[in-house]
Amino acid sequence: MTHGPYYEPPRPAAPEPVPEWLKGEGEASDVVLSSRVRLARNLAGVLFAPKSSKRDRQRSLEVCRDRILTCGIADRVAWEELHEAPSLKRALLVERHLISKQLSRGRQGPMGVADDPRGVAYSLPDERLAIMVNEEDHLRIQGIRSGLALVAAWREVDAADDRIEAGVDYAFSPRFGYLTACPTNVGTGVRMSAMLHLPALRLTGDIEKVKRAANDMNLAVRGFYGEGSEAVGDLYQISNQTTFGRTEKSILQALESEILPRVIEYERIARRELLAKRRIPLEDQAWRAWGTLTNARLLTTEEAMQGLSMIRLGLLAGVLPTRDAASDLRIVNLLWLLVQPAHLQKVAGREMDQEQRRVARASLLRQRLFRG
Repeated sequence: MTHGPYYEPPRPAAPEPVPEWLKGEGEASDVVLSSRVRLARNLAGVLFAPKSSKRDRQRSLEVCRDRILTCGIADRVAWEELHEAPSLKRALLVERHLISKQLSRGRQGPMGVADDPRGVAYSLPDERLAIMVNEEDHLRIQGIRSGLALVAAWREVDAADDRIEAGVDYAFSPRFGYLTACPTNVGTGVRMSAMLHLPALRLTGDIEKVKRAANDMNLAVRGFYGEGSEAVGDLYQISNQTTFGRTEKSILQALESEILPRVIEYERIARRELLAKRRIPLEDQAWRAWGTLTNARLLTTEEAMQGLSMIRLGLLAGVLPTRDAASDLRIVNLLWLLVQPAHLQKVAGREMDQEQRRVARASLLRQRLFRG
């Protein structure tokens, strides 16, 4: 039997550490994959990053890096100089939600090379805390937790912020609060969000109602990679849009105690409705997804993520058999990460073009779906 030109026999892959946001633990983890809190901060007396020179940015990087690595924000901290990191490494950090696409790209130099100074620090091994340096603001401090856990994420970010601020001066106005490059972040500089898996609301046609309701409440609804991204795999990020004139406590209270529980309940009601009124079509879609992902020879990222979404819904709804639902859900969560282009190449141990990745992605899912 012959195979196509890109075929390679499957080989065992080293276990991939699961980042905090994909552990499938915590409150309401059937719907909420993760909770994230991000603070925007800038150094006093220094031009904001978008307007600063390369020399200014290098100095800001050095000041922030030295403070972050010596103030004890975590027991173990990794640091990456992103302007020196290869593109695959930067892509891995984007896929793990440790840096933004904007920070990965950087500002383009005269020869088209993103050589402007920028970096990221993140806690090990859990990756619960990450600090981007020289993105839109000098500092973007992010805390992320599995499940509905905005309070825990906020406490960790707030503690890290206090440690950093003890050694540097932030740009702050007694009248306006913390000053940021974007006016919508002025004030507390806080952005709180949750990543939700909402397949049933899509299937019942109610997802647009959620988007409209969020917009009416001045909330942002974004896709898998945040601003400007699409909701692949039925994954949506819901966050506050503005911070000026609002306290951290009021934003936290609105999201964790009022808004997110409402969306969670909408999704759970939609799942029950599908089981009660449309069980056979639900079973059909879940089993079709299973059949595709365990037999396909070519898969795009979007096809893989959408298939995994339906398998996850099938497991949660009880229409797909399982020996250990919690373990199987963790596998699905991890595969959401491993089918991304950079992680796929890391698992394979080599760089691949798009067609090769389609073959490798299908092979990976056939090999590892419910096999760990």
